[in-house]
Amino acid sequence: MSTTVLTAYVLMWPVIVAIVLFVISRAFFAEWREARRKGEDII
Repeated sequence: MSTTVLTAYVLMWPVIVAIVLFVISRAFFAEWREARRKGEDII
C-alpha cells in the first residue's frame, strides 16, 4: 500500500466522524427548537 493511499485512508475517518456529528447535532437542535416553540420538554 502506498503512502498516499494510507494517508488518505487515515485522514478519511475524522472527516466521516465530523459529518456524522454535524448531522446528529443539526437534528438535535431542530428538535430542541421545535420543543421550545411548543413549550414542551425535549425529554
